[in-house]
Amino acid sequence: MRTAYSSRAIAAYTAAALCAAGGLLMAQAPSPSPSGPPAVQTPGAPAQGNVIRRSFDMITSDVIVRDHTGQFIADLKKEDFDILEDGVKQEVLSFVLTHGGRVFNDAAGKPPAAPPMEGIILPATRPTSDAAGRIWLIFVDDLHLDFNNTGRIKDLFKKISKELVHDGDMFGIVSSGPSSLSIDLTYDRKRLDEAIEKISGAGLKPSEILDTPLGAEGPSEVRYRAHVAFDTAYGILKNLESVHNRRKAFVYVSNGYDFNPFSETRKQNDQAMGRQMTGQSDDGSGNAASDTNPFMRQGNQFSFADLASEISELTRQANRANASIYTIDPRGLVGGPDLDQKVDMMDYQNYVTTSQNSLRVIAEQTGGFATVNQNDFVKALKRIDAETSDYYVLGYYSSNPDPTQRRRKVEVKVKRPNVDLRYRTEYTLRP
Repeated sequence: MRTAYSSRAIAAYTAAALCAAGGLLMAQAPSPSPSGPPAVQTPGAPAQGNVIRRSFDMITSDVIVRDHTGQFIADLKKEDFDILEDGVKQEVLSFVLTHGGRVFNDAAGKPPAAPPMEGIILPATRPTSDAAGRIWLIFVDDLHLDFNNTGRIKDLFKKISKELVHDGDMFGIVSSGPSSLSIDLTYDRKRLDEAIEKISGAGLKPSEILDTPLGAEGPSEVRYRAHVAFDTAYGILKNLESVHNRRKAFVYVSNGYDFNPFSETRKQNDQAMGRQMTGQSDDGSGNAASDTNPFMRQGNQFSFADLASEISELTRQANRANASIYTIDPRGLVGGPDLDQKVDMMDYQNYVTTSQNSLRVIAEQTGGFATVNQNDFVKALKRIDAETSDYYVLGYYSSNPDPTQRRRKVEVKVKRPNVDLRYRTEYTLRP
């Protein structure tokens, strides 16, 4: 019999994963390009006097360029690209091509210098790592994976091990719940095999969601689990900012999210309970003969807005880290609920649609794509592998010095007709 996990138990299981996420990338990450605080020396002031400090952060963006047949175009030069931030053209200072897993850097491995400013003393540059290969961060959101699909989930991860993680690639795995996965970045494929054996779904069944106590924002356990998942993923993405000049792909395996699931079924159950308590009879249509007690009406009218807000925070952090999120729903083609789950069919379909749409938004807002409502996982994994094997990395220093303009729109253009571009379209400054 499946064990139901309480909020306290889930928190205990995820504590180790959250702690490891904070230091997941620091030990093995390549050295970043220089962004140390240059000092401005005031004329006539002593050397130890007050200084004005200002830092420069290089903005990098992964760009995938394909022709009309879907073939990657690998002969472009730095001069063939134009980057516009909020409509203002930027100077491309860093240009790295990765084709077939091999890295080509026209700067001979030297980081570009920050924009020169009069009176600023720049620190000595540090060489960047020329390590090839990709970085895979695999997030197992077992709090939102069905226990009955555990075998199917393990098969999916075996395909991920075969199709995605190649020699020279680094990978790390973190789970959100009782699977207790917390593997630092490593090249050891045996660690991935060991993790696969530990994966187990721990998501709530429809009947468990319906039995969950309701709070002011709807089912409290549903919200709590989503917050744990988002917080874990956010912590990993935050540390990905320290990794430069390597393709960073975030594989996000989950059933998706709905902050107000099965609302109509809960309403019907409340009406039935109200009739039992008041002794009212049906009017023949399955509804109570009079209005239901208003104090029995509990729900969340702002569930979609709240869900969109939390997803936006997650995708903004992914864009700051220049990491593409590839979401995968291991349920595949979803039919109806199990026979033992007393859920209205239309209500269940709405729940599936909302959860799948949440995965689509997470992926599309970060330059990745969602694998939902399909059973051909190998085809999807090969597409992810292709997108992370052939790409350009363009870097520039933003010419907009206004720190209050936190949200920046990015547009990439190529001086070649009939091409298809994939890149992140915006990023947000750190709070």
